[in-house]
Amino acid sequence: MPQHKSAIKRVRQNSKRREHNRELRAKMRSYYKKVLKSTDKEEAEKAFKEAAAFYDRMVVKGILHRNNAANKKSRLAKYVNNL
Repeated sequence: MPQHKSAIKRVRQNSKRREHNRELRAKMRSYYKKVLKSTDKEEAEKAFKEAAAFYDRMVVKGILHRNNAANKKSRLAKYVNNL
């Protein structure tokens, strides 16, 4: 258990940020599954566009590495193009 005032604040901040990041990662997975679940080409393209934009925002916020986001977008694009 932290003793110093600054350490107590740091614990509070870390738990708040951890929860926020978990929500964002869950949302990322949801977008990914939404694209893979769609069977219609137009629906898949729309879902892919949303997912790609969200991945780019996560890169800017530092939640996701840019190469990881690029790999995910590439994989989804490949799936959409093969429909």
